[in-house]
Amino acid sequence: MSALFEPYTLRSLVIPNRVWMAPMCQYSAAPVGPDAGVATDWHFAHLAARATGGTGLILTEATAVSPEGRISPADLGIWNDTQVAALRRITDFIKEQGSVPGIQLAHAGRKASTAAPWLGGAPVGPEAHGWTPVGPSPLPFDDGHPVPHELTTEEIRGIVDRFRDAARRAVEAGFQVAEVHGAHGYLIGEFLSPHSNRRTDEYGGSFENRARLALQVVDAVREVWPEELPLFFRISATDWLTENDEDEREGWTVDETVRLAAELRAHGVDLLDVSSGGNAPRARIGTGPGYQVPFAERVRNETSLPVAAVGLITEPQQAEKILTEGRADAVLLGRELLRNPSWAQQAARELGADIRVPGQYLRAV
Repeated sequence: MSALFEPYTLRSLVIPNRVWMAPMCQYSAAPVGPDAGVATDWHFAHLAARATGGTGLILTEATAVSPEGRISPADLGIWNDTQVAALRRITDFIKEQGSVPGIQLAHAGRKASTAAPWLGGAPVGPEAHGWTPVGPSPLPFDDGHPVPHELTTEEIRGIVDRFRDAARRAVEAGFQVAEVHGAHGYLIGEFLSPHSNRRTDEYGGSFENRARLALQVVDAVREVWPEELPLFFRISATDWLTENDEDEREGWTVDETVRLAAELRAHGVDLLDVSSGGNAPRARIGTGPGYQVPFAERVRNETSLPVAAVGLITEPQQAEKILTEGRADAVLLGRELLRNPSWAQQAARELGADIRVPGQYLRAV
């Protein structure tokens, strides 16, 4: 049997294969009004197509736990019950196709309030439904970005509560996997990294203090997330910075990722989704096929926490080799699934594996 198409069990949940869809923002929700953050027909069609295409686990885009936690005004949210109802329609359909629906719970922190990428991605103000972003320290993400409001300890506790409430709503919406977004320079990742966190209180300075928010959020989500269902955490394994980078403070490192992975496991996380970068806009990143897989492999080798690998994984044999060599437990595809919603079915044919195909599409097999 192909390793890529072996079922994978986490807690009591069986995911039918190891081809998983990474969260990818669609910037397609209403920005204001009663439908702000509500999933639309676009989101349904986008996620449903990957389910009919055989993807085992489908993670939604970064879904904001509060309005100011959106990356853009057009992002999905899960801070009210109207949003829950729209998401339930999507999760029901995904399950009907034999796939597993998952949700990424997120807060964008200092990288919030920006335009969609095809509109330039620059920060937007009130005239375009924007707001003042927040962060661990009053440090803008980049030139031309606003100085974020430095969160107080009371406000941090409020954000932890928002994650707990969002997880409770995610259960109501029918999701079977929850992922806490701690990667790509968004709020939790901002707290983790000394590049963006210059606090001197209990949330800054030492590794233990910088990791405090991540662990508090995980604890809050785990309080309300069903014991029988798995919880993921997405991490940027490195900021791709060193102390020798000109004009850059040293950032989060792979060593710290391994250390955090062990802590996350002890707090009820079942799998680490290992990405990298996103917190320093001018970091020098060497990309190539599977360039982030070594980070996942190291976590897997040095801890007992299962991992999923990401990053320019595009070919079936490449994905199969990552699993058979024990470098990861699953692969998450992003842009390749944008290009080809039926990638999983095509990969199964290439690898000689069985996969569910909707009856309506059997003529194409």
